[in-house]
Amino acid sequence: MLASSAEDFWIATDHGRLYVKHWYPAAEDTAAAPIVLFHDSLGCVAQWRDFPEQLADATGRGVIAYDRLGFGQSDAHPGHLDAGFVETEAHGGFRFLREALRLDCFVAFGHSVGGGMAVACAAAWPEDCAALITESAQAFVEDRTLQGIRAARQAFAEPGQFERLRKYHGDKAAWVLQAWTETWLAPDFAAWNLDAALRQVSCPVLAIHGDQDEFGSPRHPERIASLAAGPVAKHVWEGYGHVPHRENAAAVTALVAAWLGAGNGG
Repeated sequence: MLASSAEDFWIATDHGRLYVKHWYPAAEDTAAAPIVLFHDSLGCVAQWRDFPEQLADATGRGVIAYDRLGFGQSDAHPGHLDAGFVETEAHGGFRFLREALRLDCFVAFGHSVGGGMAVACAAAWPEDCAALITESAQAFVEDRTLQGIRAARQAFAEPGQFERLRKYHGDKAAWVLQAWTETWLAPDFAAWNLDAALRQVSCPVLAIHGDQDEFGSPRHPERIASLAAGPVAKHVWEGYGHVPHRENAAAVTALVAAWLGAGNGG
Protein backbone atom coordinates (compact mmCIF):
# COMPACT_ATOMS: atom_id res chain seq x y z
CA MET A 1 0.00 0.00 0.00
CA LEU A 2 1.42 3.35 -0.99
CA ALA A 3 1.10 6.69 0.75
CA SER A 4 -2.50 7.70 1.17
CA SER A 5 -2.17 11.35 0.20
CA ALA A 6 0.06 14.13 -1.05
CA GLU A 7 -0.21 17.89 -1.41
CA ASP A 8 1.76 20.41 -3.40
CA PHE A 9 2.20 24.11 -2.79
CA TRP A 10 4.63 27.01 -3.20
CA ILE A 11 6.58 28.95 -0.59
CA ALA A 12 8.10 32.41 -0.94
CA THR A 13 11.81 33.24 -0.71
CA ASP A 14 13.76 36.47 -1.16
CA HIS A 15 14.31 35.64 -4.84
CA GLY A 16 11.17 33.80 -5.94
CA ARG A 17 8.80 30.94 -5.16
CA LEU A 18 9.80 27.33 -4.49
CA TYR A 19 7.56 24.43 -5.48
CA VAL A 20 7.07 21.87 -2.70
CA LYS A 21 5.35 18.49 -2.49
CA HIS A 22 4.57 16.65 0.75
CA TRP A 23 3.65 12.95 0.89
CA TYR A 24 1.81 11.48 3.86
CA PRO A 25 1.96 7.72 4.49
CA ALA A 26 -1.18 5.73 5.15
CA ALA A 27 0.01 5.02 8.68
CA GLU A 28 2.18 7.96 9.71
CA ASP A 29 4.29 8.12 12.85
CA THR A 30 3.67 11.78 13.56
CA ALA A 31 6.37 11.79 16.25
CA ALA A 32 9.06 10.79 13.74
CA ALA A 33 11.07 13.43 11.88
CA PRO A 34 9.95 13.86 8.25
CA ILE A 35 12.38 13.16 5.42
CA VAL A 36 13.41 16.09 3.20
CA LEU A 37 14.65 15.17 -0.29
CA PHE A 38 17.33 17.22 -2.10
CA HIS A 39 17.44 16.61 -5.85
CA ASP A 40 20.44 16.30 -8.16
CA SER A 41 21.98 18.82 -10.58
CA LEU A 42 19.42 18.28 -13.35
CA GLY A 43 16.60 17.12 -11.10
CA CYS A 44 13.33 18.34 -9.67
CA VAL A 45 10.41 17.00 -7.66
CA ALA A 46 8.84 15.29 -10.67
CA GLN A 47 12.02 13.36 -11.42
CA TRP A 48 11.84 11.56 -8.08
CA ARG A 49 8.85 9.82 -9.73
CA ASP A 50 7.10 7.49 -7.24
CA PHE A 51 10.13 7.06 -4.97
CA PRO A 52 8.94 9.60 -2.35
CA GLU A 53 5.60 7.81 -2.09
CA GLN A 54 7.33 4.46 -1.67
CA LEU A 55 9.71 5.94 0.89
CA ALA A 56 6.86 7.42 2.91
CA ASP A 57 5.03 4.10 2.94
CA ALA A 58 8.15 2.09 3.86
CA THR A 59 9.27 4.37 6.69
CA GLY A 60 5.93 5.61 8.03
CA ARG A 61 7.29 9.16 7.81
CA GLY A 62 6.19 12.19 5.87
CA VAL A 63 8.40 12.91 2.86
CA ILE A 64 8.98 16.43 1.54
CA ALA A 65 10.65 17.37 -1.75
CA TYR A 66 11.18 20.80 -3.28
CA ASP A 67 12.47 22.26 -6.52
CA ARG A 68 15.43 24.52 -5.90
CA LEU A 69 15.26 27.99 -7.37
CA GLY A 70 15.76 27.67 -11.13
CA PHE A 71 14.50 24.08 -11.33
CA GLY A 72 11.23 22.33 -12.12
CA GLN A 73 8.18 24.33 -11.14
CA SER A 74 10.05 26.84 -8.98
CA ASP A 75 10.76 30.35 -10.22
CA ALA A 76 13.81 31.13 -12.34
CA HIS A 77 17.15 31.62 -10.64
CA PRO A 78 18.18 35.31 -10.70
CA GLY A 79 21.77 34.71 -11.77
CA HIS A 80 24.64 32.22 -11.85
CA LEU A 81 25.69 29.61 -9.32
CA ASP A 82 28.85 30.51 -7.45
CA ALA A 83 31.46 28.08 -6.15
CA GLY A 84 29.76 27.90 -2.75
CA PHE A 85 26.29 27.02 -4.03
CA VAL A 86 26.21 23.60 -2.38
CA GLU A 87 26.84 24.92 1.12
CA THR A 88 24.67 28.03 0.78
CA GLU A 89 21.53 26.01 0.02
CA ALA A 90 21.31 25.32 3.75
CA HIS A 91 20.67 29.00 4.46
CA GLY A 92 18.97 29.63 1.11
CA GLY A 93 16.05 27.62 -0.18
CA PHE A 94 16.11 25.08 2.64
CA ARG A 95 15.95 27.77 5.31
CA PHE A 96 12.75 29.14 3.78
CA LEU A 97 11.33 25.63 3.53
CA ARG A 98 12.24 24.89 7.13
CA GLU A 99 10.63 28.08 8.39
CA ALA A 100 7.49 27.76 6.26
CA LEU A 101 6.87 24.16 7.35
CA ARG A 102 8.16 24.69 10.90
CA LEU A 103 10.57 21.79 10.61
CA ASP A 104 11.98 21.63 14.12
CA CYS A 105 13.34 18.17 13.34
CA PHE A 106 14.10 16.56 9.98
CA VAL A 107 15.99 13.79 8.16
CA ALA A 108 18.05 15.13 5.25
CA PHE A 109 18.20 12.80 2.21
CA GLY A 110 20.13 14.04 -0.83
CA HIS A 111 20.97 12.51 -4.19
CA SER A 112 24.16 13.48 -6.08
CA VAL A 113 24.84 17.20 -5.53
CA GLY A 114 21.71 17.15 -3.39
CA GLY A 115 23.66 14.82 -1.11
CA GLY A 116 26.19 17.59 -0.61
CA MET A 117 23.37 19.99 0.17
CA ALA A 118 21.94 17.51 2.68
CA VAL A 119 25.38 17.39 4.33
CA ALA A 120 25.42 21.20 4.46
CA CYS A 121 21.97 21.26 6.08
CA ALA A 122 22.98 18.66 8.66
CA ALA A 123 26.04 20.77 9.47
CA ALA A 124 24.10 24.04 9.62
CA TRP A 125 21.29 22.71 11.81
CA PRO A 126 22.96 20.06 14.01
CA GLU A 127 20.36 20.19 16.76
CA ASP A 128 17.46 19.74 14.32
CA CYS A 129 18.85 17.23 11.80
CA ALA A 130 17.99 13.81 13.23
CA ALA A 131 19.77 11.85 10.49
CA LEU A 132 21.57 12.31 7.18
CA ILE A 133 21.25 10.03 4.14
CA THR A 134 23.45 10.58 1.10
CA GLU A 135 22.94 8.75 -2.18
CA SER A 136 25.63 8.99 -4.87
CA ALA A 137 26.88 12.19 -3.23
CA GLN A 138 30.04 13.91 -4.42
CA ALA A 139 32.24 14.87 -1.49
CA PHE A 140 34.97 16.43 -3.64
CA VAL A 141 35.78 17.04 -7.31
CA GLU A 142 37.03 13.80 -8.86
CA ASP A 143 38.27 13.11 -12.39
CA ARG A 144 35.46 10.58 -12.85
CA THR A 145 32.92 13.27 -11.95
CA LEU A 146 34.30 15.69 -14.52
CA GLN A 147 34.53 13.00 -17.19
CA GLY A 148 30.90 12.08 -16.57
CA ILE A 149 29.80 15.70 -16.83
CA ARG A 150 31.71 16.23 -20.09
CA ALA A 151 30.14 13.08 -21.54
CA ALA A 152 26.67 14.20 -20.45
CA ARG A 153 27.18 17.67 -21.95
CA GLN A 154 28.10 16.08 -25.26
CA ALA A 155 25.10 13.75 -25.09
CA PHE A 156 22.71 16.67 -24.55
CA ALA A 157 24.00 18.21 -27.77
CA GLU A 158 22.53 15.27 -29.70
CA PRO A 159 19.18 15.83 -31.45
CA GLY A 160 16.20 15.48 -29.12
CA GLN A 161 18.18 15.03 -25.92
CA PHE A 162 17.72 18.59 -24.68
CA GLU A 163 13.94 18.08 -24.84
CA ARG A 164 14.29 15.71 -21.88
CA LEU A 165 15.30 18.69 -19.76
CA ARG A 166 12.70 21.00 -21.23
CA LYS A 167 10.00 18.49 -20.24
CA TYR A 168 10.81 19.07 -16.57
CA HIS A 169 12.25 22.59 -16.47
CA GLY A 170 10.51 24.38 -19.33
CA ASP A 171 12.18 27.64 -20.35
CA LYS A 172 14.68 27.21 -17.51
CA ALA A 173 16.22 24.09 -19.10
CA ALA A 174 19.19 25.86 -20.71
CA TRP A 175 20.05 27.53 -17.40
CA VAL A 176 19.80 24.17 -15.58
CA LEU A 177 22.23 22.45 -17.95
CA GLN A 178 24.67 25.36 -17.96
CA ALA A 179 24.53 25.71 -14.19
CA TRP A 180 25.58 22.09 -13.81
CA THR A 181 28.25 21.79 -16.47
CA GLU A 182 29.85 25.23 -16.31
CA THR A 183 29.96 25.39 -12.52
CA TRP A 184 31.52 21.96 -12.00
CA LEU A 185 33.95 22.28 -14.91
CA ALA A 186 35.15 25.76 -13.92
CA PRO A 187 38.81 25.90 -12.80
CA ASP A 188 37.93 27.71 -9.58
CA PHE A 189 35.65 24.83 -8.53
CA ALA A 190 38.41 22.18 -8.75
CA ALA A 191 39.37 22.49 -5.07
CA TRP A 192 35.79 22.29 -3.79
CA ASN A 193 34.98 19.65 -1.17
CA LEU A 194 32.63 18.93 1.72
CA ASP A 195 35.36 18.38 4.31
CA ALA A 196 34.53 21.32 6.57
CA ALA A 197 30.80 20.63 6.52
CA LEU A 198 31.28 16.90 7.16
CA ARG A 199 33.28 17.61 10.29
CA GLN A 200 30.23 19.50 11.63
CA VAL A 201 27.83 16.59 11.06
CA SER A 202 27.02 15.00 14.41
CA CYS A 203 23.89 12.99 13.55
CA PRO A 204 23.85 9.37 12.29
CA VAL A 205 24.76 9.07 8.60
CA LEU A 206 23.83 6.50 5.95
CA ALA A 207 26.06 6.83 2.85
CA ILE A 208 24.70 4.94 -0.18
CA HIS A 209 26.73 4.58 -3.37
CA GLY A 210 26.86 2.38 -6.45
CA ASP A 211 30.26 1.00 -7.39
CA GLN A 212 29.48 1.67 -11.08
CA ASP A 213 28.49 5.31 -10.51
CA GLU A 214 29.66 7.23 -13.57
CA PHE A 215 29.86 10.49 -11.62
CA GLY A 216 31.88 9.35 -8.62
CA SER A 217 33.85 6.39 -7.29
CA PRO A 218 33.40 4.72 -3.87
CA ARG A 219 36.02 7.16 -2.60
CA HIS A 220 33.13 9.55 -1.93
CA PRO A 221 31.28 7.48 0.70
CA GLU A 222 34.71 6.64 2.14
CA ARG A 223 35.42 10.37 2.52
CA ILE A 224 32.02 10.90 4.13
CA ALA A 225 32.59 8.02 6.55
CA SER A 226 36.08 9.19 7.50
CA LEU A 227 35.14 12.82 8.22
CA ALA A 228 31.59 12.86 9.61
CA ALA A 229 31.62 13.32 13.37
CA GLY A 230 28.57 11.12 13.94
CA PRO A 231 28.18 7.36 13.43
CA VAL A 232 28.27 6.36 9.74
CA ALA A 233 26.83 3.32 7.96
CA LYS A 234 28.40 2.98 4.51
CA HIS A 235 26.60 0.94 1.85
CA VAL A 236 28.32 0.46 -1.51
CA TRP A 237 26.15 -1.53 -3.92
CA GLU A 238 27.83 -3.74 -6.49
CA GLY A 239 26.55 -3.24 -10.03
CA TYR A 240 24.62 -0.05 -9.31
CA GLY A 241 25.17 3.26 -11.08
CA HIS A 242 24.42 6.86 -10.18
CA VAL A 243 20.70 6.52 -9.40
CA PRO A 244 20.10 3.49 -7.13
CA HIS A 245 16.66 4.76 -6.12
CA ARG A 246 15.59 4.46 -9.76
CA GLU A 247 17.50 1.28 -10.52
CA ASN A 248 15.97 -0.53 -7.55
CA ALA A 249 13.61 1.66 -5.52
CA ALA A 250 12.41 -1.25 -3.38
CA ALA A 251 15.94 -2.06 -2.24
CA VAL A 252 16.73 1.56 -1.39
CA THR A 253 13.50 2.11 0.53
CA ALA A 254 14.00 -1.15 2.43
CA LEU A 255 17.56 -0.18 3.35
CA VAL A 256 16.53 3.30 4.50
CA ALA A 257 13.51 2.01 6.43
CA ALA A 258 15.59 -0.61 8.24
CA TRP A 259 18.29 1.91 9.10
CA LEU A 260 15.85 4.49 10.42
CA GLY A 261 13.91 1.76 12.20
CA ALA A 262 17.09 0.75 14.03
CA GLY A 263 16.96 3.99 15.98
CA ASN A 264 18.60 6.40 13.57
CA GLY A 265 16.64 9.54 12.77
CA GLY A 266 14.49 10.17 15.82
